[in-house]
Amino acid sequence: MSGRNNNKLPTNLPQLQNLIKRDPASYNEEFLQQYNHYLSNVEVFKLQPDKPNKELSTLVMFMAQTAHCYPERLEDFPQQLKTLLYSQHTVMDSDLRMTLCKALILLRNKNLISPTVILELFFELLRCHDKLLRKTLYTHIVTDVKNINAKHKNNKVNTTLQNFMYTMLRDSNAIAAKISLDVMIELYKRNIWNDAKTVNVITTACFSKVAKILVGALKFFIGKDEAEKQDSDSESENEGPTARDLMVRYSTGKKTTKLKKKMEKAMKVLKKHKKKKKPEVFNFSAIHLVHDPQDFAEKLLKQLETSKERFEVKIMLMDLISRLVGIHELFLFNFYPFVQRFLQPHQREVTKILLFAAQATHQLVPPEVAQSVLMTIANNFVTDRNSGEVMTVGINAIKELTARCPLAMTEDLLQDLVQYKTHKDKNVSMSARSLIQLFRSLNPHMLQKKFRGKPTEASTEARIHEYGELDAKDYIPGAEVLDVEKEEAEEDDGWENASLSDDDEDGEWIDVHHSSDEEQQEVAEKIQAMPEGERKVKAAAVSASRFLTQDEFKKIRLAQMAKEMNSAPGKADKRKNIEIDSDEERSGELLSLRDIEHLHKKPKSDKETRLATVLAGRTDRKEFVRKKTKMNPHASSTNKEKKKNKSFMMMRYSQNVRSKNKRSFRDKQVALRDSLLKTRKRLMK
Repeated sequence: MSGRNNNKLPTNLPQLQNLIKRDPASYNEEFLQQYNHYLSNVEVFKLQPDKPNKELSTLVMFMAQTAHCYPERLEDFPQQLKTLLYSQHTVMDSDLRMTLCKALILLRNKNLISPTVILELFFELLRCHDKLLRKTLYTHIVTDVKNINAKHKNNKVNTTLQNFMYTMLRDSNAIAAKISLDVMIELYKRNIWNDAKTVNVITTACFSKVAKILVGALKFFIGKDEAEKQDSDSESENEGPTARDLMVRYSTGKKTTKLKKKMEKAMKVLKKHKKKKKPEVFNFSAIHLVHDPQDFAEKLLKQLETSKERFEVKIMLMDLISRLVGIHELFLFNFYPFVQRFLQPHQREVTKILLFAAQATHQLVPPEVAQSVLMTIANNFVTDRNSGEVMTVGINAIKELTARCPLAMTEDLLQDLVQYKTHKDKNVSMSARSLIQLFRSLNPHMLQKKFRGKPTEASTEARIHEYGELDAKDYIPGAEVLDVEKEEAEEDDGWENASLSDDDEDGEWIDVHHSSDEEQQEVAEKIQAMPEGERKVKAAAVSASRFLTQDEFKKIRLAQMAKEMNSAPGKADKRKNIEIDSDEERSGELLSLRDIEHLHKKPKSDKETRLATVLAGRTDRKEFVRKKTKMNPHASSTNKEKKKNKSFMMMRYSQNVRSKNKRSFRDKQVALRDSLLKTRKRLMK
């Protein structure tokens, strides 16, 4: 027993740390001994701050682990670490600096130091040329701010930190400024600092002279949040009539080919309306939170015109400007001539530039400005000297641009473009057909009579508003259908009551049944017979009388959709049913590159592409080959292996070559008989 000594507390700090956490009062003297030892090591460190000091690192972590046990004695301990880092962080050893930072993080997690003090210190430390340290500090800053705002928004701390980060974005040290920007973007994406102040602080980074900071800020405004996009899509799908409603409506009654075609057409109309009624996509909410988008866009355009950055950065600047102009409907007339310079088929990333031109167009753009861009696209892309893909891209861009600013299209240009409906290239003809479908819904009178398709109620009411004209309604369009349905229901109730009285007299039951399709048809015919003024009066009366339910809104939408299927009043239904295109006016909505690059027919692959596909699909067949390994890898080749490398002329008289031909069964019998006879004669001798 005398040789055993398990209690080595003065030198065994982990054991002492464990005991102190269990019973601090009993080990007060041992702790004071280590604390004095720590103070003496600090004085030694100050004499030689650039030298490694493992003992000081161990003592600092010991003090940080036990600081909550002796809060009065270690009251100045966080300030001591902060002072050491502030004064010596540029010269001290990297391991010791990391240890001091981890000790401060541990004290912050134990709530022994205020968040503003430690975060300001860490932002100063971001200037150090230590990648691992910067990564550790970045992770802690984001996590700490998240924990501060976990239960509720701590506006006091947030305001202090945001003001400090605003100054850090303008710091002369590019690394510190870039990490500050990354912290703000990460906190915004995590919905912690998703307010307008954060967004407008990040806008200042779009004018940074450091390329990495500039690109980071541009990506923030251009990037998408797919989760929010899926949520908005699911919400839009839950509103209004669904495919189930249409199936219930058209499945009643006798099933005929005509009814089946009606249901198919109604499904196409429903698909189009879902796209049309889809709410504005707010996954770009950062752009919506900019305080002065007009001034922001003007500064960005000025920077773009004088920029000497790479072409990829200029593309990002053009993208952000086009989104600002399209979403906020800004007036930035100098942007369109700048874009026109790049609208050439041979231009790199020309499809993206076409996308920006369409995206930056809206109804408030003067027609002559948008028309200039439109004519440039038509002259440079939609010509027979270009390939089919180039013409298709040009027509698609024209369609998207005119969907946002219909007044930009002239009747003469439209007549020329729709003639490509019969072009030999499938992609060109289909793009021209989609342009025809667009103007059938916008203004069919701009098309020639043969391109207008079957006139419907919706097409007869369609017209393009003049520039600056506001089409504001004080009623819900289509609400008159509720009044007509109410009158129909009252008539049916009266007729059913009469039928019940007749049943009492005669003793027979008269089954009253109307299919859903027939009822809707009767309502539609009554509405068609009404003058337009009476429709508006009924719709205004219904809109002002009461609040409408979701089911009633659904009925109104169904009636409005039916207008695109029903023939116009007084028009014979002689033409074939037109295809319902899913494209509609998309003012304010952001486009995707597929809207411009969409090809209806896959282009043919050249020989090199097909060969690459074949080679990529081949598997390595070495595993199926019989593996012949030599017992001695250094042995020479056999005669059989050598014969394989000889030419045929050298081996043509060889017995092995001549014996390759197969012998018949009769020859084998004769050979066997002769062999046996020879053997017998030999044995008899």
